[in-house]
Amino acid sequence: MPMLQLILLALIQGITEFLPISSSGHLILLPNLTGMADQGQAIDVAVHVGTLAAVVLYFWADVRVALAGTVDLVRGRCDTPGARLALGLVIATIPVVIIGLLLKISGIDEALRSVAVIGWTMLGFGIVLWWADQRGAVDKDESDWGPMDALKMGLWQAVALIPGTSRSGICITGARFMGYNRHDAAKISMLMSIPTILASGVLLGAEVAADANAQVAIDGMIGAVFAFAAALLALTLMMRLLRSVSFTPYVIYRVVLGAGLLWYAYA
Repeated sequence: MPMLQLILLALIQGITEFLPISSSGHLILLPNLTGMADQGQAIDVAVHVGTLAAVVLYFWADVRVALAGTVDLVRGRCDTPGARLALGLVIATIPVVIIGLLLKISGIDEALRSVAVIGWTMLGFGIVLWWADQRGAVDKDESDWGPMDALKMGLWQAVALIPGTSRSGICITGARFMGYNRHDAAKISMLMSIPTILASGVLLGAEVAADANAQVAIDGMIGAVFAFAAALLALTLMMRLLRSVSFTPYVIYRVVLGAGLLWYAYA
């Protein structure tokens, strides 16, 4: 793969994975709108590994608590903060795994990879994010996140299997509707991304492992490094800005891009 395309893909994935503007939608749009060759699933897996490493590093204190809590769960304990966090992450991941497998087996996932679909989801769910952010109460924080809220956010997360929706965006939308403040809504969404990205990476990785070769491996490592750096920077900036800035700038971007894509698709 040309180095410029590889770096561009990695930067797009890294920057958009945790911003509420849809990384999958942007990755699909790149070859559709530029005429570049599709990057293939191997590169998709690699850049997702890079973003996974970034979110684990940024939230390492919480990840460590969840890992310790996983041990508690295995031992039958659910009364520690780590066990509650780990249980919530497991519950939140189940819907997206089940629905994702159903979409893949049925072939519907491929039918959804179109500019028109991305245009509608980018526009529509951008407006929903704005509504939730403006109208949602602010009476919950991360300590209130329990199994029922985890299940609700897991169902919201499953909607992001439609390209252009944005996994982080739809999870934040759901959390804001449930009354979580902006910062904690984003934080919970990012923590939910860890098992979700890991599950999708394992699924896609198993498919591409047989076709891997040395050049693909090198390209994948380069992509992962650039995606890691871009994701860490984007995540750091967004989490800091959320203490003083709403999600409106992201909504404006989504609405403008969505309208442009619909014009392109139907003109």
